[in-house]
Formats: sequence, structure tokens, C-alpha cells
Amino acid sequence: MTFDTLENAAAGTQTPLAEVLEHIPFNSEGLIPAVAQDADSREVLMLAWMNREALARTLDEGYACYWSRSRQSLWRKGETSGHQQRLHELRLDCDGDAVLLLVKQTGPACHTNRPSCFYLLVDNDQVRVTSEPV
Repeated sequence: MTFDTLENAAAGTQTPLAEVLEHIPFNSEGLIPAVAQDADSREVLMLAWMNREALARTLDEGYACYWSRSRQSLWRKGETSGHQQRLHELRLDCDGDAVLLLVKQTGPACHTNRPSCFYLLVDNDQVRVTSEPV
């Protein structure tokens, strides 16, 4: 079942995951953007990228796994810091070109030790830091 078909499906319609995953439109580098959001507070924590293997590992293992574009390798969130993201729920957007991970975050999500990577607020003609490192 393609995403076009799912757009018109009634609430409660179910489709096999394997079939849906086959229709994800990964970009030319084989990646899809993935937004991590706190499952409780709904605060957006970070944006990362996933390839097919990272998506499969996240679903299989229950912890967020991403593709590091700088290292060109899989990256398990928290593998060095211990600040893991336990998967609570995974959603795809309407046309399948973005992933939303609702996670239970251990420790800060950002490599700067801030709770979220989105701590830079554009305020008129200034950018303001909105949180301290934890």
C-alpha cells in the first residue's frame, strides 16, 4: 500500500509495516530526516538522519539509531554519553518523507549538554540562547 493510498484510508486501517517501509522515499543519499520529540513533554529534542538500516535497528532494538553524515556510519544516540533515547512511538508523515520518534530521553539530548538542540531563539534581529547546559 503506497502513501497515496494511505492518505485516503479511514482511521484504524492497518497495513503491514514491511509494505509501508518499501515505499519510503529515501533521498539520493539513502536518508530520511528524523525528528526526535520527548514522548511526555512533546518538546522537540533534535533532528537527525536515518537510513534504512538505522530505521530497522531503531524498530528492532527500541532505541534511537541514526546515520551520522559526518562520520558516514550508524550512530546510536547516547553510545558515548549514555544519553539514550528509548523509543516510545515511531510515526511517518503523510507522504513518508519524514520520521517522528517519540522518545524517553535519558539526560540531555544535545551534544552541548542542553535538554534540546533547539535552544537558539531567533528574536527579531538577534539570536538568543534560551537554556543552560545541564
